[in-house]
Amino acid sequence: MKRMLHSAILALLALLAMVSSGLGAAKTDKVVNLYIWSEYIPEEVIAAFTKETGIKVNISTYDSNEAMYAKVKLVGKGYDLVVPSSDYVGLMRRENLLLPIDVKKIPNFGLIAPQFTNQSFDPGNGFSIPYMWGSTSLAINTQVVPADTVQKTADLWKPELKGKLLLPNDPREVMGIGLKVLGYSINEKDPEHLRQAFEKLKTLMPQVRVFDSDSPKQALLSGEVAAGLVWNGEAYIANGENKAIRYIYPPEGFSLWLDSFCMPKGAEHVEAAYRFIDYVLQAKVSAAISESMGYSSPNAKAFDFLPAAMKNNVIVNPPVQDAARGEFLDSLDEKTLKIYEDYWVKLKTK
Repeated sequence: MKRMLHSAILALLALLAMVSSGLGAAKTDKVVNLYIWSEYIPEEVIAAFTKETGIKVNISTYDSNEAMYAKVKLVGKGYDLVVPSSDYVGLMRRENLLLPIDVKKIPNFGLIAPQFTNQSFDPGNGFSIPYMWGSTSLAINTQVVPADTVQKTADLWKPELKGKLLLPNDPREVMGIGLKVLGYSINEKDPEHLRQAFEKLKTLMPQVRVFDSDSPKQALLSGEVAAGLVWNGEAYIANGENKAIRYIYPPEGFSLWLDSFCMPKGAEHVEAAYRFIDYVLQAKVSAAISESMGYSSPNAKAFDFLPAAMKNNVIVNPPVQDAARGEFLDSLDEKTLKIYEDYWVKLKTK
């Protein structure tokens, strides 16, 4: 279920729709085809963009980087923008699946905080523009099990969570659980360490009730599961509906991610895609998206337009001491990625 923006945000977007985007009346295509994660951009933002520019946005959704990557690689055409996570930006760039991006055509690119630009997976942002960032960590429904049941990642193996665990439909994030429990990096490449993580995760599978990257908050809210590994935005929305749902940053560390706009090699409406990216990067629009979705914006100016309650919410903005334990997912070489994928198939088919 999509969460509606507050009336103040709606009024703000209506006002923005009457203001020039700064790109003038340049001739452009009147459609942009966006392939994006489920429940990842407010309908009100799309409507406001279309009202301002006359450009229609056709949205298709996916629930995993793997699904997006496979479709883009197989089909080649049909999408003007995709939103992969950092590791898949690196993979798709290496495989020549993306068009180069000219940041000079995106005036609002300058609003992105320096710590989110020029990353190792895309030096110079030649192929990606940051959209949203956040964490993947532990959530617990304290109405189903006591609050102290889950305090660290190893607690997911507790007997009282058998058949009550939620995991994302994502090999990197799930393998990351096994790696972190063993004291390794979530970007581990050593085949022996990966094997150890796989063996550890095999013993976790009886705990798993569901794999869900589409709308995992629903299983937490309904009480179908007691705990899980979820994205912070899902936890933020769930906590807003039920304060019994808590989000935990475990002492051994957790995953951080950065999702970015990219143009597939087969993009046919490039100028419209540029206009859409620049519109989204307006500080007030980025803030509206962040408030609606519950994720953090890499836009340095967006923070100024967030309500105080969200600025101070530790689910969205982790304290410095907690954030320091986070580790950004980085891209892996093809050989290592194949090891992850092979173990992932074995885990899900056991």
